[in-house]
Amino acid sequence: MKSRPVAEIPEFKKKAVEQLTKLIKSHKTILLASIKDLPASQYQEIGKKLRGKAVVKVPKKNFIFKAIEDSKNKELLKIKDLIKNSTAFLFSDIDSYDLAAELLKSKSPSKAKPGQIAPEDITIEAGPTDLPPGPAISELGSVGLQVQITNGKIEIKESRVIVQAGKAISQNAADVMSKLDIKPFSIGYTPVAAFDVETGKLYLDIKIDAEETKKDLIEAFGRALPFAVSIGYYGSETTPLMVQKAVAYEKKLIRVITGEPEEVAPVEEAVPAEVETKKEEKTEAPKDFAAGFF
Repeated sequence: MKSRPVAEIPEFKKKAVEQLTKLIKSHKTILLASIKDLPASQYQEIGKKLRGKAVVKVPKKNFIFKAIEDSKNKELLKIKDLIKNSTAFLFSDIDSYDLAAELLKSKSPSKAKPGQIAPEDITIEAGPTDLPPGPAISELGSVGLQVQITNGKIEIKESRVIVQAGKAISQNAADVMSKLDIKPFSIGYTPVAAFDVETGKLYLDIKIDAEETKKDLIEAFGRALPFAVSIGYYGSETTPLMVQKAVAYEKKLIRVITGEPEEVAPVEEAVPAEVETKKEEKTEAPKDFAAGFF
């Protein structure tokens, strides 16, 4: 029985795999990002912003799988199950979390489409709109909004949640949000995972909100500082407070030993407004000293 001839691999496929293999070997970070539902214009715009920071590729699955095998990096096989059809690969020397933060900053607001799942409660706030009276009144009413006409425009009387978190967006809700120019979604590269080539570690759930993280750190610091002072933990932030605390205790101890009474802040005697005004009038010198004699 004759064996079938092995089909020769096209040159362009070989070159594509070779290029991907080189990118894997020559960069410290490989980040996977979802680009599902991302318009081509947005994809290109973000790609321009990343120039000099990362090389962006959207390879075919079989190409990247072959490149991973050719790289001889067994740890990299961990990312195979995370690769979907709409997955972009970012090859970079930037730390994975810094790169993920860069991607999240580049996202832009997007209008809702029917069938999409609300990421959080979508609320229409009370207040004036730019909509004139007409069909829009019934459209707003279809999602439970109470309206009135003010200065020839529709005004929403009460705030209302029109789509709950985790629920699908209806056609009516999508139409209302479009009319009110409400964009509850954001589009862009969504970080899925990152692989550190040098350490062989795979990082999942690397979506970081820098502002929220900063807020959490400030709150945590505010809670930790009094506790650190109370247990006598020395540091640049706690030492001045501990010195103040020690001085206050010293004064109290001296008063206990000597029998000296507690210091009482002097109470200022209230002066009637009329008396105070007259007093000011008597003591105030004229702006032009010579004019006072004429």
